[in-house]
Amino acid sequence: MTQMSAMSAPVERPGWMRRIAPAIGLFFLAPLVGEYLLGNIPASEITGVLFLAPMYGGGAILIREVVRRTGRGWPSILVLGSAYGLLEAGLLDQSLFNPSFIEDHDFQSGAPVPALGISGNNALAFVGGHAIWSIGAPIAVVEALVPHRGTTPWLGRFGLAVTCVVFALGSAALFYGLYEESGFLASVPQRVGTVAVLAVLIGVAFAIGRRPRPAVDRRAPNPWPAGVAGTVASGLFFSRPESWWGVAMGLGLIVAMTVVIIRWSRGDGWGAAHRLALAGGALLTYCWGGFVLLSLMDAASTVNLIGQTLLVLGAVALLLTAGRAVRKNDPRHRLVHDDRTVRPGM
Repeated sequence: MTQMSAMSAPVERPGWMRRIAPAIGLFFLAPLVGEYLLGNIPASEITGVLFLAPMYGGGAILIREVVRRTGRGWPSILVLGSAYGLLEAGLLDQSLFNPSFIEDHDFQSGAPVPALGISGNNALAFVGGHAIWSIGAPIAVVEALVPHRGTTPWLGRFGLAVTCVVFALGSAALFYGLYEESGFLASVPQRVGTVAVLAVLIGVAFAIGRRPRPAVDRRAPNPWPAGVAGTVASGLFFSRPESWWGVAMGLGLIVAMTVVIIRWSRGDGWGAAHRLALAGGALLTYCWGGFVLLSLMDAASTVNLIGQTLLVLGAVALLLTAGRAVRKNDPRHRLVHDDRTVRPGM
């Protein structure tokens, strides 16, 4: 009778703040990784995260919610992440087209494409970088922190509507702020071309990811090889030369990792631990890359170096916490407590 009473007792629904906590975490983690851990914005300007979060975090939340609500998976997340990178660089801050986006630096000198008015190197860095670090890695880490809600929506209709408004306002504020500062506006053909490519990427994202994966009679590798592969590949992508050889190298790395991950992910046992390992490898690249970028930008002051160190320690702590959450949720590692057996799948 006691067991039946316990089974029939209503499950207490968590409060609204707890329900949306993962979305709030992603809201701030996306800009912290995409700009601050990267070292592109020094830690002395950390308050700027409040200005960047509506665009970065809002975009990451919208991508994640749309993909999970439509039953799609990581291929769609990464393609939409690429679309986000193109949207930001092509239409919002327009760094893709502005040769003077950074003072005293020709922003189109790396693998230039004069006919389009862009740098091939920057195009790959912006689109690929945002897809991996601004969108993909933060989503993977936060989903690992709440593994029991890793593939379910975090927001209701109202929360989703609010996020859309916040993202739109944040994006508009960034655009107008930079336009007032620089006076630069991409040409009409450049903007139209960007919108066309965006439409293609969004179409691809919704055309893939809903078919079930074909069964493969093999085990997925241990998460550690995935983490090592992610660390090596992201490190090479980050440190590649700013030339056409570098562009070829970056594209080759993306293709190679895509093939490897597709093969691994079709094996039995692939899951949140593997995705976290890949995301962790990417974050570890920014952990050392941030110091390099601060040095190259002559921003390696004592305050910024201390701040960067704190960001790195925070990233490592977050990865360790996410790893423990994933391990605890793994049925193979569940234990019996208080004479109650926790059954897999509950």
